[in-house]
Amino acid sequence: MSKSRVADAGGPSSTTAQTSALGSSREPDDAFLVQLGQRVRRIRALRGMSRKTLSRVSGVSERYIAQLESGLGNPSITLLRRIAAATGKPLEDLIGEPPSQPQEWALMRDLMRRATPEAIRVARAVLAGDRPKADPLATEAAAPIERVALIGLRGAGKSTLGRLAAERLGWSFIELNKEIEAETGLSIAEVFSLYGQEGYRRLELAALEQVLARKGPMILATAGGIVAEPLTFELLRSSCFTVWVKAMPAEHMSRVREQGDLRPMADDKAAMTELMTILSNREPLYARADAVVDTSNSDVETSVNEFLAVTLRATRRPEARLPHGGQS
Repeated sequence: MSKSRVADAGGPSSTTAQTSALGSSREPDDAFLVQLGQRVRRIRALRGMSRKTLSRVSGVSERYIAQLESGLGNPSITLLRRIAAATGKPLEDLIGEPPSQPQEWALMRDLMRRATPEAIRVARAVLAGDRPKADPLATEAAAPIERVALIGLRGAGKSTLGRLAAERLGWSFIELNKEIEAETGLSIAEVFSLYGQEGYRRLELAALEQVLARKGPMILATAGGIVAEPLTFELLRSSCFTVWVKAMPAEHMSRVREQGDLRPMADDKAAMTELMTILSNREPLYARADAVVDTSNSDVETSVNEFLAVTLRATRRPEARLPHGGQS
């Protein structure tokens, strides 16, 4: 046998080549694990879950979740299923390839799951470039907006602003979480305990649909995490004038502490870090609101008047007058 045949059969030259090939084949795997860790961390933040909370709900150790988020984990599919279930997200959101997918992919996917066969047929035609003709009857001027929805992290002042503004306008004020509690007979904490993230999100969507079916002008205060659910957030945005009520992280934390509500960061020494992580991940979604009211360093009266001014402009009611000297 020639020396060349010996090398081909597994000599030093062959070993070097195999090692080089193995190293290059690992690079895409390593990149995938880094991206996987980033997705887990982002989904956890969007859901407002600390590592401790995710560990408790999923049964996966906090240490391993930290390892996974750093890109050093190599989890089994069953472990990923447990993490996905704990966050209430489909498994594909963890293992998908977001850079290669349209930004609206998650919303399109959820819409397709709920769509009628006819709606799917129309969507398929549009995506194929065969757009249906415009309906000549659908050219009426848009009706004045009479539904305003408040989004933002808890502690921003959504309930306070919404309730006071609704009183002055003579509108209904609705808190979506209280609708869920009334429907289920459970507190929100009990809903999460019994049904988890996925169950809560289903109840949240159902409650929103029921609220939107009601007649008359309203101001609706939503939970901070509603923006993380594409289908629910799209329904909210398409049905209401949305206002992002924002504040500085320190003000969020102080207001939440004053309310005696540290969920889901109770007993977490890194509560402020967690809150800032949640806020930074949700900000691009909050920023899709139609308007912004910043309550940072503002007293309640100033913030209410600012919110009323925004609301009156949006609802096309120039004849309305703001109380207490406010200007529309």
